[in-house]
Amino acid sequence: MNRERIMKVFEKSGVLMEGHFLLTSGRHSNQYMQCAKVFQYPEYTQELVEVLALAFEDEQVDIVVGPAIGGIILAYEMARCLGSKNVFAERENGVMSLRRGFQISKGSRVLIVEDVITTGGSVKEVMKLVKGLGGDIVGLGALVDRTGGNIDFGVKLHSLLDLDIKSYEASNCPLCARDIPIVKPGSRKI
Repeated sequence: MNRERIMKVFEKSGVLMEGHFLLTSGRHSNQYMQCAKVFQYPEYTQELVEVLALAFEDEQVDIVVGPAIGGIILAYEMARCLGSKNVFAERENGVMSLRRGFQISKGSRVLIVEDVITTGGSVKEVMKLVKGLGGDIVGLGALVDRTGGNIDFGVKLHSLLDLDIKSYEASNCPLCARDIPIVKPGSRKI
């Protein structure tokens, strides 16, 4: 699967949106990746994740974990591809945690996945959780990496697509200056 095919899948499923968006980080952007839209199509999800899984097939992954909400379906499909267990992390009282009886045993080899990594905030929260439970993080997988390579997570990061989507501080946003209405499309309230 090449970049052209990935972009075609994203285009067909309506992933890349244009407008004025408030990102989870608080920054503003004229583009937004709503990867949840690709998860509407099991055939696309399977196609994308099978390729992403190739980067981790030799890591002997015990558990795949993704942050709710964006990483739930991705983590499930990745675990299916790798023959691993799947759990998801979610916020409880503002802190990323495992609920619903999920557990990560000390020494478990854990792969963390996320649909889109922008600032790395959710990924860092899940990493802290996994390390606190004694899990060994073998890598990070993402459909889209928007970090521009500016974040070192301390483990292998593999994404299907690296995109440079511009974002702005609210105080310096050209879209705000033009009075373009802003939309908050993500899953987390600011």
